[in-house]
Amino acid sequence: MELQKVIEQAVAGLGYELVDVEASPRARVLRVFIDCPKGVAIGDCTRVSNHLTRLFAVENIDYDRLEVSSPGLDRPLKRVADFVRFSGQEAQIRLRLAVNGQRNFTGVLAGVEDGRLRLECDGVSHVFELDQVDKARLVPKF
Repeated sequence: MELQKVIEQAVAGLGYELVDVEASPRARVLRVFIDCPKGVAIGDCTRVSNHLTRLFAVENIDYDRLEVSSPGLDRPLKRVADFVRFSGQEAQIRLRLAVNGQRNFTGVLAGVEDGRLRLECDGVSHVFELDQVDKARLVPKF
């Protein structure tokens, strides 16, 4: 089974959402980013780390170091559900291909419909196909 799927099932079984998995070349360092509605504390990261360590031993997954963390205030948005969940919040979007000479946009997420993301930037509404979004992150509010 694919590493991401193994981790996703384990993390979901513990009651967390898998946000992202990063693996260094040859998977020597694995970084796992988790989230949950109440937020992520260090105890949550420890719990997931201990569980994944045991799981990786059973599944014979080879790695040198495992890091488990929250996604941070500038959480990446990866799935349609992320864009829906964080609707109304400010985000930075980078497109795969430029639209009118521009690839980077910052604005308020205004919803997703039929695979298209609506983003409000300074009173102007932009609509992008979700498959054209290269990267998306929340803009932290302090």
